[in-house]
Amino acid sequence: MNEPLRTLPSIDRLLGHPQVQGLLAQFSREAVVDLARQVVEDARATASQGQPVPSLDTLAQRVARLAEHRWRAGPRRVINATGVVLHTNLGRAPLSADALHAMQEVALGYSDLEMDVEEGERGSRQEHVRYLLCALTGAEDALVVNNNASAVLLGLAALARGKEVIVSRGEAVEIGGGFRIPDVLRQSGATLVEVGTTNRTYLSDYENALTPNTSAILRVHRSNFRLLGFTHEPPLGDLVALGHSKGVPVLHDLGSGCLLDTAAFGLAHEPMPQESIRAGADLVFFSGDKLLGAPQAGIVVGKRSLVRMLARHPLARAVRIDKVSLAGLSATLLHYLKGEAVAKIPIWQMLSRPLEGLHQTAHKWQEAIGPRAQVRKGESTIGGGSLPGETLPTWLVALSAEGVPGGAKELARRLRSHTPPVIARIQEEQVVLDPRTVLPDEEQALLAAVRWALGA
Repeated sequence: MNEPLRTLPSIDRLLGHPQVQGLLAQFSREAVVDLARQVVEDARATASQGQPVPSLDTLAQRVARLAEHRWRAGPRRVINATGVVLHTNLGRAPLSADALHAMQEVALGYSDLEMDVEEGERGSRQEHVRYLLCALTGAEDALVVNNNASAVLLGLAALARGKEVIVSRGEAVEIGGGFRIPDVLRQSGATLVEVGTTNRTYLSDYENALTPNTSAILRVHRSNFRLLGFTHEPPLGDLVALGHSKGVPVLHDLGSGCLLDTAAFGLAHEPMPQESIRAGADLVFFSGDKLLGAPQAGIVVGKRSLVRMLARHPLARAVRIDKVSLAGLSATLLHYLKGEAVAKIPIWQMLSRPLEGLHQTAHKWQEAIGPRAQVRKGESTIGGGSLPGETLPTWLVALSAEGVPGGAKELARRLRSHTPPVIARIQEEQVVLDPRTVLPDEEQALLAAVRWALGA
């Protein structure tokens, strides 16, 4: 045996170290032993390549760090100082206080999830949101599943399996995470029929593609990118007229979906499900956790006969929404019905924050941080596959990384390593913080993290 390896502490010695003993008091012995073995084997591998053999204290610290990394409850709350309102990697939309309360109520005990308490009989979980969604969109019926990709997959599986679905070539998009509309169609058992070109598709392209085997026309909103310049696509109403003249339903996948007119907030107009229903779309699909500001959900609204076909399909059971998300969605929809969405839903509070208020907050932060902070103009983005290219003016607090070994990257890393972690952006070798996406009760924690990171 290599002589230095003889000094490598045994598993038993490592388990006897006070730091590891503390882990044994919290977690199962089997799990801690497994971590200790991993740490010792890693040390053995590096030592065999000529690296120094770690001390017992060092190995114990590695076991403790590994346990902290792997065995903490997660996801953790972080402070979003990026200015990206619907940051996909940070969980998209934060929820309203009412939504959180509703979710906690059903999570802590039993609920009437699928119980008609008046009749004492089994009910449907869909009843908790069906009437709210119909009132808000004008649809005949509604169905909610666990996310929008599931909703589209369910719709295509129920209506188009073994048949053809017509999609514009410019709308055969990737919806994120590597999931593409053609792949979703394939998984549903439908056959994709692409028409038109990437930038220009005419009503006649759809009409010429119709066959006795056509089951649906699918319109997909390009919610995560913009197509500009020499472009054309027929209005949804014209597609509906064509489809209905041939007995073919028209499905509209909005991706994000929004119940408020984003143009009123200084942004481009995001298509709204109620507009699609008014245009005659047979089924409309949209998300809960984007511009709706609710928990993750896939929402289907439209013609009752088609919605019921989706509800009866075997896949509906596999993609159904859970009780906690359903409670949060219901509470969020009530905000819209009561006309209080802007006042109570965090993303709408963020999108509607006045520029002067952001300026005041930025200056307040600058004063609290000191001379290494500067206030400057900037832009917030929407994110979450919504309103691509759209920005809102904001005020940023830029932190100088001068004197920090590793510069802005190291300063940003320090902020992320704080508890709670602060997620920021790097611009021009400075770390910038955008007040727009920092919730009011997070400001003191953010300032504490910044002072710690600058002084670490």
